[in-house]
Amino acid sequence: MDSATPQKRFAVLIDADNVSAKAIEGLIAEIANYGVAIVKRIYGDWTLPSLKSWKDQLLEHAIQPIQQFRYTVGKNATDSALIIDAMDLLFRAKLDGFCLVSSDSDFTRLASRIREEGLMVIGFGERKTPRAFVTACDRFVHTDILRGAGPSADAEEARTKRKSASELVHDRKLVDLLRWAVEASEDNDGWANLGAVGAKIMSQQPDFDARSYGYGKLSSLVEATELFEIERVTSQGGRVDILLREVPPPSTQRRR
Repeated sequence: MDSATPQKRFAVLIDADNVSAKAIEGLIAEIANYGVAIVKRIYGDWTLPSLKSWKDQLLEHAIQPIQQFRYTVGKNATDSALIIDAMDLLFRAKLDGFCLVSSDSDFTRLASRIREEGLMVIGFGERKTPRAFVTACDRFVHTDILRGAGPSADAEEARTKRKSASELVHDRKLVDLLRWAVEASEDNDGWANLGAVGAKIMSQQPDFDARSYGYGKLSSLVEATELFEIERVTSQGGRVDILLREVPPPSTQRRR
């Protein structure tokens, strides 16, 4: 990030009841890609043994624990405490966005309300997170793809294994999404800027992530599909823009 560009300021609010502590290291690293976390709070009933795994992480990552007793069995008072704090921060703190860490659909309206004020919302949660919460965020990251978050060796292998070109092109949902995003972003010559393509994809599917297919970047994933021509253009300032356009089907290429 350019040192002359002010970093975006985020509040990170974690629902300890609905996220594994194994995700914290990768979570903090992921948030750093977007800006700086000036508020880091985690909510739960810290008298419960189920949250013991979180306690070892709090001091290391300077996360403030917020105690919320469960006054009634079956009712999640943690959600209410997190939402109240989020609204206080929304109007009192100078923030550019929120990171809401939970797999609970109860935060769907909170995410929408924050976005109504013009702030960015990045959600973090497990694959089981209800779609309503996912789509209420500007960006949603599944915690199982974060470093050190895998609950088992099988999950670790699944997260890191790259899908082949054949596997990618037979994933119709992926191919249709990429083609739609390129078509929606292309110029008169059929070329689309990768940055614009990525923005289109995020607007359609906030939880899309190249890492889910075993690739670290969208450019690597797109190139691996072999469905697009790739051209890298370097500006006078040294910035490299990646352009792409769809490769015509073989039958079209043979026509004269």
